[in-house]
Amino acid sequence: MKPKISIVHLGVKDFAVSFKFYRDGLGFTPHNYKVGEDYIMFEMDGSWLGIFLRDKLAEDARVNPVGNGFSGFTLSHNAKSREDVDKVWEQAVQAGAKPTKKPELTNWGGYSGYFADPDGYLWEVAYNPLTDLT
Repeated sequence: MKPKISIVHLGVKDFAVSFKFYRDGLGFTPHNYKVGEDYIMFEMDGSWLGIFLRDKLAEDARVNPVGNGFSGFTLSHNAKSREDVDKVWEQAVQAGAKPTKKPELTNWGGYSGYFADPDGYLWEVAYNPLTDLT
């Protein structure tokens, strides 16, 4: 298997709220979306982000849609500078994200903060001076 993640799907409670958050709030570009659909893929640099109603995504995977607490993973966006981290984090909060950790210096030498999207999925926004992941 080629070590690559092609698409990350998020199961969401309210498609319209999540669609607006990612498209209008964060500025992600929809791909081939038609009004009324309940699935969307957003074009990203090197991968894709899909949002799908949580119940339907669970049904597709044949698993129980009920889950709570920390999911055990985060999505991360790496920025070119600490200032860019602050800008992206603030943009997300202004778009309706719940701030969970204001950007700060890290113990590994970087700078990062966290926010939760409308469904509680955690996003880290980070600047890594050791490795360019932008």
